[in-house]
This record gives sequence, structure tokens and C-alpha cells, in this order.
Amino acid sequence: MYKCSLERMTDKIKTFSKYGDAGHGGITRYSLSEAALQARAEFRKRMEAIGAIIEVDDVANMYATLPGSDPEAKRIVMASHCDSVKNGGNYDGILGVMSAMEVLETVAAEKIPHKHPLTAMIWTNEEGSLYPPAMMCSGIVCYDFLPEDIRSKFKYEDMMKSVSILDQKSTFGEALAKSGYQGDKKYRLSPEKYQYMFETHIEQGPILEDAGNDIGIVDCVLGMFNYRVKFYGQTTHAGTFPMPKRKDAFLAASKAICYLHEKIDALGYPELVYTTGEVVCHPCVHTCVPDFFEFSFDARHEDPEVLEKVLDIVKSCADMDWGGCSCEVTKAWNRDTVYWDKKLVSYVKEAAEELGVSHQYIHSGAGHDAQFAAYMLPTTMIFVQSKDGLSHCEPEYSSPEHCTEGASVMLGAVLKADRD
Repeated sequence: MYKCSLERMTDKIKTFSKYGDAGHGGITRYSLSEAALQARAEFRKRMEAIGAIIEVDDVANMYATLPGSDPEAKRIVMASHCDSVKNGGNYDGILGVMSAMEVLETVAAEKIPHKHPLTAMIWTNEEGSLYPPAMMCSGIVCYDFLPEDIRSKFKYEDMMKSVSILDQKSTFGEALAKSGYQGDKKYRLSPEKYQYMFETHIEQGPILEDAGNDIGIVDCVLGMFNYRVKFYGQTTHAGTFPMPKRKDAFLAASKAICYLHEKIDALGYPELVYTTGEVVCHPCVHTCVPDFFEFSFDARHEDPEVLEKVLDIVKSCADMDWGGCSCEVTKAWNRDTVYWDKKLVSYVKEAAEELGVSHQYIHSGAGHDAQFAAYMLPTTMIFVQSKDGLSHCEPEYSSPEHCTEGASVMLGAVLKADRD
């Protein structure tokens, strides 16, 4: 079995962590920012050094390809993203890019025979941290293959008009035009040119570490829904209006959140996860009783029947009395569970076994570009253990040894796929 280089991986982790260094252990590397362009230049430099051919499509996705022995064979692509959330870590997304680079570097250094062209890829704007939505450019590229309710959110024209969250006026399209990385649509990922896709990623949770396993063999991305729960009351002066007569939308929402936790926990599904992560309060003035309060509700599970039971509880909020406040429950979006290609999953498992790396099957609760690609191509993912399960924060950490193991497992799986 071939193995990737710990020394090279360690160097890549150290080097890429400089681009967008936030000064306290992590990075802020918005898509198409100066820091992201520096990371892309580093990717290009290292890939050209081993003889890879660089292509860039019309939404700045980058492809570095080592030719194979069969000029008619389709490519096998390994992909992730180089952008981050604000004050994020040095591994989310970029580990998948570094792992893909490491696979190509190992193939070149060891002169490993391969039939298919092998491609390392950078997806643009996976996080959507500066220009929403998340997974923007995989949504654009995979548009024709996505379910209609997802597809409608990724129209090319709309995405080009996505406005920066920082200045509320500059757009993604403008940043793309200025970046120097707006290439040609003909280079886009497609089933005509590509056969399989792999993505290596940090787990972003504690399951592998708690179980004492290094590598996660990912079998699916969990289904989920996101709803908005809104409460309408009456604004009055906080110091003059009697308590019994108030219609406090904030109080109503707080009671509803407690109700949801009690009822949903009583369903007894340990793998079910949910949260209320975003809130809006109006008028949000300390001397005013709130007349409006809204919170998001995000739930995730593999089984659609479990999600349906949770959704019934969420929807029931609209029919209950909340101290004189009315309640409205509206759908933001949802997705079905996306299962990875079983053959590719088996290749990952075989590679882990042959390398003697501790491993287990695991679900992905987070979304990834790979899930959109899966509607287009046979696709799978590999997880690397995350220290303390932390991600999307500066303490995010995966050891160079674990990162190298993840790349080695992907190399082994890709070489198995190369025989097809």
C-alpha cells in the first residue's frame, strides 16, 4: 500500500495557515478575498511543480490534473474548498484540498501507474460566509442535476447578485470579475469528463475521537429541515404597561423553545440533532416590550419519518396559545438524506483496512459540496478525527498524522477506483 508523506502534509498545513491568519491560531479567509487568492496561488504553484495541468471554470473552481495512461478515460476528482468562516480554523475545507494535492504529489513522486486522469479541485465559496448562500458554486455547477426545491436557490444570475454581508453593496459577481480566476464554463465538473468524486474532510464532531478511531467512512449526509417560527405580540412601554396585559413576543418564543425541547427529546431518538441558532427581535429596545420575535429551527436525522415527527411538533406551535401572541411556522428549506455511492464507500473501507487505520462508519451532519456533486457523479467522503470535536472556530485541530492518514486512505481508495 502506498502512503502519503507526513512531512509534505505538515508543510502544507503550516503554509496554508498563513493565508488569512487571524492572529490567534485560526483564519478568516472569505472566498475570493486576498487571502483566498494567496491560497489559490499556492495551490497552482505546487500542482504545476509536479506537472499537473491547471484549469479554471467560469465561477473560479480550480482543477489541477495529472494525465493518466488512458487518454479516453474519465477523470477521478478529489475536491473541497479553501474559504473559511470568520475566525475559523486551519482544517475545515482546506484539508480536503491539501489531501487531494498530497494524493497527486504522492502519485507523481512514487511514479504510481494510473489509468484515469487524477484531479485535485478547489470549489469556490463553499461557506458562503461573505457572499451567501453556502455551497454556492457547487450549486451552480450541479444545477441541472439538483432536485427542483434546491435548484431554485442556485440560479447563476441570482448568485452573481449575492451581496457582501460586510458592505451590503458589493456582489459576488463583481468579486469574481476582479479575482483573475473567472475562467471558462467548458472546464466545469461534468459527468461527460468525470467518473468519480472523493472529498476528505475533518469530522467537525467528537464521534471518532470518543470511539478511539482515526478515520470515518462516511455513508451519507443527513436529511434536514430548517423552519422559521415567528411570534407576533404588541409593543408597549416596558415601565408603564401592566404585566398581565402584555403580549410579549420574546416571552412567547422562549416558552415555545422550552416546549420544543421537551416534546422532541421525549421522542427518544439519540441520533437526532436540532437547534435554534438564529433569532430576530423587534424593536429590540430595552425600554420596549417586543412585538415580534422569530427563531430558526434546524433538525437533522437520516430517517425522513423521524424528521416528519419532529416537524409535526414544530408546526403544532402555530395552533397553541402563547399568552395572547400569535405564532406562524414557515418553511425555509429542507433536504433529503444524500447517500454516498456504495462502491466508493467500499473502496474507502478496504483502503483503511489495508493501511491498518482504525475506522468506523459515520454520517455527516454538516453539508458539503460533495452532496451536490453526488446528484451528478458517484461520490463519497472520508472523515479525519477532529480534536475535541471542534470546528468553525480557531481551536479547530486535526493532527498532521491524522490528516496524512486521511490522505493515504483517499489515495488507496482512488487507486482502487482507477481500476474501474
